[in-house]
Parts: sequence; structure tokens; C-alpha cells
Amino acid sequence: SLHTLGRKSKNAIEISRKNIAKYIGAEPEEIIFTSGGTESDNLAMFGIARAYKEKGKHIIVSGIEHKAILDACKKLEKEGFEITYLDVDKNGLVSLEQLSSSLRPDTILVSIMYANNEIGVIQPIKEISKIIKNNKLSNPIFHTDACQAVGALPIKIKELGVDALTMSSSKIYGPKGIGC
Repeated sequence: SLHTLGRKSKNAIEISRKNIAKYIGAEPEEIIFTSGGTESDNLAMFGIARAYKEKGKHIIVSGIEHKAILDACKKLEKEGFEITYLDVDKNGLVSLEQLSSSLRPDTILVSIMYANNEIGVIQPIKEISKIIKNNKLSNPIFHTDACQAVGALPIKIKELGVDALTMSSSKIYGPKGIGC
């Protein structure tokens, strides 16, 4: 921007980008700001699915994902993607055995919510990541919706083993209408 207010705004955004990157163990250029958690989830689901559709059209999610993920899956199904919805046990935990057996050569994306917004269950993201990364059939992107986990659970992407993570500032007393 040529004017002072625009330069100040850009500087504030870049400082925020660096702080968030440091908090989650990412690089600043990996942080993409959105209008909130739903838009962040949509960007992850649609962006990854459409970018990798030449490699396959199979996606795995849990049956208790946030509506933003489940609605994206419905739309992707209409576009020809096949979605596997993983079962959960009586405590809301994803079936790791079903996850492992659901991975296929055409699996391009796995999305499992870190902490559920309705029942509060915390998924074993590190274990899920190991199953995904150690499978010999495919190399899917692993996404987690961490909107409910931010501020309450450790959010270091390398330690968790995730490739993509979504957050919302409103869940940590930040302004509404900001996600990444």
C-alpha cells in the first residue's frame, strides 16, 4: 500500500502470521488467513481435494466431524469424490483399525478433528498420523480441525504429524471473523 494505514495493517498481519507460525511450529508463509474456522476447513478440504484429484478421489473423515467438514464432504461427493466416514466408539474415538483398513492407493486426504466441539473427545492425532504415514498404499495429506483444541492442547504440527491444521481466533478470545 502507498498509504500509512495500509502499511500499518500489512505490518500487523505479518506480525500475526509470524506469531501463529511460531506457536504451531510452522513457517510464516504457510499461514493463510481466512474469515473463520469454517472457511479454513473449506479451504483445506476443497483445496486439497481439488489439487490432488489426479492422484485419487478418496477421502477419509470421521463421522463426528464439524458441520463445515461434513458439508464439504457432501459437496465433494457430488463432484465425484468418494468419502469414507469412520466409525467412533462409545467414547467418540475414531476406530484406528477402520482407519488403517480404509486407506487405499487413491486416498488423497484424511481429516480428523483434534477436539470435538460437541462431545469434547480428543482424538489421538499422533497415533492417527503414524497410521497414515506408515501405510504403504498411499501418501494422503493429513488435516486436523484444531479450532476447539487451540489454547487447550499442544498444537505443534510436526509433533502431531499433521500436514494441514485449521484454527479460529474466536475460540481463544480473539476477534470473530478470523481463522487460519
